[in-house]
Amino acid sequence: MTTPFSRFLCAAVLSGATTTTITLRAEPWKDPAPPTVQAREAAAPIKPTAFDRLKFFAAPSALNPAAQTSDWHRFLGPTDDATSPETHLLHQWPAGGPAKVWEVGKGDGYTSPAIQGDRLVLFHAEAGKEVLECLHPETGQRYWTQGYTMEYRDRYGFANGPRSSPVIAGSRVLTHGVTSVLTCTDLETGQILWQRNLRTEFNVPQDFFGQGSSPLVLGNKVIVNVGGKGRPVPDDDSEARYTALADPGLSVGAFDLETGQLLWGVKDDWGASYASPVPATIHGKPVVLIYAGGEGNPATGGLLTINPEDGSVYDRHPWRAEEYIQATGASPVAIPGQNRVFISTAYPKNRPLGGVMLEFDEKLKSKELWSSSKFAVHWMNPVYRDGCLYGIHGETERQAVLVCYDVATGRENWREDLYWDDTELNPGRTARMGAQRASLLLVDGQFLCLGELGSLLWLDLNAQGCKVTARTQLFYAPHTWCLPAVSRGLLYVTQNYDEQVRGRTGQRMICYDLRGR
Repeated sequence: MTTPFSRFLCAAVLSGATTTTITLRAEPWKDPAPPTVQAREAAAPIKPTAFDRLKFFAAPSALNPAAQTSDWHRFLGPTDDATSPETHLLHQWPAGGPAKVWEVGKGDGYTSPAIQGDRLVLFHAEAGKEVLECLHPETGQRYWTQGYTMEYRDRYGFANGPRSSPVIAGSRVLTHGVTSVLTCTDLETGQILWQRNLRTEFNVPQDFFGQGSSPLVLGNKVIVNVGGKGRPVPDDDSEARYTALADPGLSVGAFDLETGQLLWGVKDDWGASYASPVPATIHGKPVVLIYAGGEGNPATGGLLTINPEDGSVYDRHPWRAEEYIQATGASPVAIPGQNRVFISTAYPKNRPLGGVMLEFDEKLKSKELWSSSKFAVHWMNPVYRDGCLYGIHGETERQAVLVCYDVATGRENWREDLYWDDTELNPGRTARMGAQRASLLLVDGQFLCLGELGSLLWLDLNAQGCKVTARTQLFYAPHTWCLPAVSRGLLYVTQNYDEQVRGRTGQRMICYDLRGR
């Protein structure tokens, strides 16, 4: 099948703050391996049942009749910006924190759940497989489980599982595995409808931590930061590997939701980052914003602004340090109604490139409005509210600090070290605890802050400062790196490591009751 392919020839490819001059022209692209589509199998409705990894505690409170609720189709939430319209949540917790509803043991992976109605999907890896499970959001009971064989070993010793969260699109679930397997699964039955191995089809390298960019579904298109190359990439430390990494390939692709066939593609040497595509509207035009940039020596990457209809590239703005070992996980932040987009990277460690606010003209070409090396975000997503951007600056735990910036001027309003003395971690001793590289979720008028050691806070944030209004320790575990999800007054948190104190529980997904009385 021949489909439009947007290719651009660069007059210069630069790292840093200078915008690259681009010439655009279209070329045909032949899909190398259109997948076989499976007809939906007729099946009786499935009832969820308890299973061995489920621990149920108590039914949640009744929803407040005035509460506004929403689904959580994708890891950045219903509006793709780490905000939620949910209201009437519990803002003051009893001793010990919010009540647990249920928990489910899980395997490796750094993913958030996706939720629609009475279905929650969890994506993780166990026993040599990437596994997708469909659970009931209020009971944790399981409708079905589905998996496929996967071979992956993290190069840096982190979890050997997926980094990309599942996406629910109507009656389908899309997953993008750590080895670049793109799968479309039936939400009701768990039947795999089509599947593609993007790694073999488009020469996708493993990169530092495998694939980690979640898909974006717009209409009938599944948009993925593929990070493919023009030739196979040797899995070694040879000169041939770095030459292949610089060979342009399918950087971004749009696949048909129903058939999995490639609809359009963007060819570029910028590979796949760990940030996810987000939709936006700039000067009245729908666009897809993708922070691209995988392994390379020197490293290259930046913001691609793409027409979602045909894959044509409106703008390409380089913004990446040349340091070889770096992984960008913060997705672009579109500022509503202002034709501005913020992107950020935390590398290199000592002198980070930091964040930059881009402003687009009517032709959708960007210029730098301001930048700051002191707003260098590693993997959490900055959140916009009332003229301010809030985010965690710093690549490492020790560097991490909450910052607030004025969107219009780039002025730093304040920065706050979220640390406190804890006497429960080690009885009889006082430990210095902190939110560190936390995730922020704007919901019900405040910010839920999930720290990377398992702390949960309610924060009042504005241009004048930060106020902690509630704090609890859900568990003590490092690598709590996944944005929590909120749906119908329930909070879903992923624990990726065993607890370090109070016994070992294993990796879990936990449902908490946040329903306000």
